Amino acid sequence: MNLSENTAENIEFMIEKIKEKLRVLNFGAIKPSHFDENMYEELKEIYEMVMRKSSFSPNEMQAIAEELGNLRKQ
Repeated sequence: MNLSENTAENIEFMIEKIKEKLRVLNFGAIKPSHFDENMYEELKEIYEMVMRKSSFSPNEMQAIAEELGNLRKQ
């Protein structure tokens, strides 16, 4: 998977991997279709940060959820 390309498939991949890594049930409301390709770089930064860490505090998970919410299409 070449994440340097801004594609709908890459957005879907990153969202699904973030949800898997965080293992949070309420992330079901976050769907790849909610994200605009204009926010690709920001989403990629969140994805890379999530993939680097092995565990997350509840506060970190809340902050990640909020950031993803901020990136959603208006």
